[in-house]
Amino acid sequence: MNKSPITTHILDTSTGKPAANVPVSLYKLVNKQWELLVQGTTDNDGRIADWISSNTNIEFGTYQLIFDLDSYYQGQATPAFYPQAQISFRLQDNKHHHIPLLLSPFGYSTYRGS
Repeated sequence: MNKSPITTHILDTSTGKPAANVPVSLYKLVNKQWELLVQGTTDNDGRIADWISSNTNIEFGTYQLIFDLDSYYQGQATPAFYPQAQISFRLQDNKHHHIPLLLSPFGYSTYRGS
């Protein structure tokens, strides 16, 4: 498994467990328009680590992750207050970019991980 230059992880803080099977889309801002780069789904550990192929050109710029929270909360006792979480961030260096999402039915937060 190759680690992508941009990875993500979702932890459901209301259950203390990873959020599995969450669809996630990665976009890049190009000429003031969001262009879809790749889509993936979190694994049983709530991670997407190898979704960007070596052919995908990841350059400095502004990116956005969109997490489909409706899909995750569908069938659970508590419906999602937020149908999706959108996290925009800038790639400004050549370091690995890990963008975690801490999730609960009525809120979410994020930070730059390692």
